[in-house]
Amino acid sequence: MKGGEKMKKILISLMVLAPTLSAKAQPGSVDDWGFNDFQNTNIALGSRPLRETIGGVINIILGFLGILTTLIILLGGFKWMTSQGNTEKVDEAKKLIGAGIVGLVIVLTAYAVSRFILSELYTQTVE
Repeated sequence: MKGGEKMKKILISLMVLAPTLSAKAQPGSVDDWGFNDFQNTNIALGSRPLRETIGGVINIILGFLGILTTLIILLGGFKWMTSQGNTEKVDEAKKLIGAGIVGLVIVLTAYAVSRFILSELYTQTVE
C-alpha cells in the first residue's frame, strides 16, 4: 500500500468517526443511541390485525413484481421493434418477452396461492 492511499484511508476513517466523537464530548449527552428520543412522543404502531398486515405486504410485493414483469415484456417489445430485422436482436427480444410472460405467470400463481391460503387461514381461525 502506498503512503498516499494509507493517508487517504486514515482521513476517511477520521471523517467517519468525527461526528461520533464530537457527540460524546458534548455536555449532557447521556443518551448515546437515541433511546430517549421517543420518550415523550405518541407513536402509532397501527391497529390492523396481523393477517391484514401480512396480506397487505404480500399484495405490495406481488404488485411490484407484476409491474416489473410487465416492464420486461415491454422492453422485449421495444427491442423487437428497434431490431431493424437483425435476427440476433429479434431472438434476444423473444427471450425477454418469454421470460416476462413466465415471470408474470409465476407472480399471478403466487397471488392466487397466497390469497387462497390467507382466506382459508381466516375462515379456519374465525369460526
